[in-house]
Amino acid sequence: MRGDYEGALAEAERALAISPNLAGAHHTLGATLIFSGRPKEGLAALERSIRLDPHDPRSAGWLNQLALGLYFSQEYEAAIAAAKRVIRSYPDLPNPYRWLAASLGQLGRTEEAKEALEKAIAISPAAFDTYVRGRVPWMRPEDHAHMLEGLRKAGWRET
Repeated sequence: MRGDYEGALAEAERALAISPNLAGAHHTLGATLIFSGRPKEGLAALERSIRLDPHDPRSAGWLNQLALGLYFSQEYEAAIAAAKRVIRSYPDLPNPYRWLAASLGQLGRTEEAKEALEKAIAISPAAFDTYVRGRVPWMRPEDHAHMLEGLRKAGWRET
């Protein structure tokens, strides 16, 4: 959460050495890889964590991280599908709407993108401010800029 990717990778690898099927450790590994600029590797670890424990109460966050990992991999169609999957199960969670809007924006699907953007802001203006107007410490500047690019294409204007 502080952007210490090397430390987080070491902890996840240590946990997996002790317990190779620990879903939470695969999730930590996946999220860390995604946020450290290795999204394709991270997606594989996240998918494994979901296969190992598909009913984990934290699965909404895990599924959202699949959407953002696909977005960071520039697999926008797949990111849209992943975000919609999260939204179907957790319609009040604001973050997948952000990835949906950014992905749709990247593909030039502006009407759909604007709808998703409006929903992301309406559900939780505070979350939108935290993740978009500010940059959370675990997101690299270049990934944050990539997200902003998609949101601008979706119709977001910094005010």
